Amino acid sequence: MSDPLVHREIASPNWNERKMPISMVVLHYTEMKPIESAIERMCDPDAEVSAHYLISEEGEVIRLVPDDKRAWHAGLSYWRGHKDVNSASIGIELDHPGHALGYRAFEEAQIEALLPLLDRIVKTYNIPRANVVGHSDIAPARKVDPGELFPWDRLARCRLCLPRPEKLELGDPFDNDGAFYLALERFGYDITDGHKAVEAFQRRWRPERINGEIDGEVRAILFQLLLDRDRGSAR
Repeated sequence: MSDPLVHREIASPNWNERKMPISMVVLHYTEMKPIESAIERMCDPDAEVSAHYLISEEGEVIRLVPDDKRAWHAGLSYWRGHKDVNSASIGIELDHPGHALGYRAFEEAQIEALLPLLDRIVKTYNIPRANVVGHSDIAPARKVDPGELFPWDRLARCRLCLPRPEKLELGDPFDNDGAFYLALERFGYDITDGHKAVEAFQRRWRPERINGEIDGEVRAILFQLLLDRDRGSAR
């Protein structure tokens, strides 16, 4: 059956059966060039790595694993109580050099291909905007992708992820760092490595300054995100 959003299919053997319904999307970059290297790795049984989709910088969408199967993209990860993120998520890899090979902005054609694909996934599986996340969000101690130049604002304008809060109603509400970390965990992050968790939060919500330090702006952003969620306006 032809799919208007998928240009070709390359079947990866690296999948198994899901253990829970789809409720998340995780966005990655490949950090491999050329794209053929990433395809080869995600189809290598010995690598034990895969994703559901791979999008080239030119905007070609390649399906590697069917949506209903459990691809192996998340690794050791955690988000909002889920430790088996692979079972709960669809993984989308973006062809990109990553931080190791010369980090730069994502290509327009790639984002233009991502938007309709993500829109269909979110609507098909009724995925909350808060559960469209980056690899760094679910594995802050290990990963930094898709990184600070990923255009989350573009996705947010299409209601495909949560927007960065514009109005910080109550300023800095946390009395100490311990209270902040508990709130960060409540929002969804693994706080085992506190510094890395703060870096991951900054990379997603305040990418212009990533230092792992808890400051007033970071505290205010987190509190606003939780406030919006408790009001039911951040699904």
